[in-house]
Amino acid sequence: MNTCRIVSIVAALSALAPVTAAQISPIQEAPALGMEAVQPVMDRPILAHVIFNELEGRWNGSNTEFRWDGEGWVGTDYDKLWIKSEGTLQSNGTLDDGQQQFLYSRAVTTYFDLQGGLRSDIDSRPTRNWAALGIQGLAPYFFDLELTGYASGEGHLAAKLEASYDLLLTQRLILQPQIELDLYSKADPARLVGAGFSDIDTGLRLRYEISRNFAPYIGAVYEGKFGQTASYAKRERESTGDFRLAFGVRIWF
Repeated sequence: MNTCRIVSIVAALSALAPVTAAQISPIQEAPALGMEAVQPVMDRPILAHVIFNELEGRWNGSNTEFRWDGEGWVGTDYDKLWIKSEGTLQSNGTLDDGQQQFLYSRAVTTYFDLQGGLRSDIDSRPTRNWAALGIQGLAPYFFDLELTGYASGEGHLAAKLEASYDLLLTQRLILQPQIELDLYSKADPARLVGAGFSDIDTGLRLRYEISRNFAPYIGAVYEGKFGQTASYAKRERESTGDFRLAFGVRIWF
């Protein structure tokens, strides 16, 4: 009888031994390959950026005008919503060249985005609305380039080219040549715009970056009108070509 009890106790201890060993063993079994917990990759945060390349007064010796040119976006590295605005306020209170754009952009290469949306010409003259499609980015040799085509509901076509380049004289002193060209397929007398090569706005600005976000500048700019657009300007007794001294500030945040 005692022998049977001893055998039973030994058998019970033998059965419990593997469980106890597993509980106290410091060695944990490695998870199977490919079954590890995967952490989410935060590579597409929502960001925002606003910059005014031009907030400037322009003076030709007899009168002063105020010019602004800025843009802002919100989105990821690949997809963004843009707002662009530019215009010129004359000393007599007339608002010229007022263009507002609302665009969606998609990165198509490392350096360029494809953009499409709406442009509205809103100033002291009749309003015009356009569908817009273009590219914006960094061209070879680090030129900032923007080329956009437009189509209106009246069958008019237009194109705009903008380019600029930052030449670093020092880490804070930067010389920037800039050019903007406009072309139209048809005349629009109500807006004093002629067919063909219409106008140019170009300048050379020297800025000093007190910080990366704030840089006052001085420069010289030229505003010119050509072809039919120049004829319309003469009819309204407006200048067809004008050199001006520019002084302003470039800010971004």
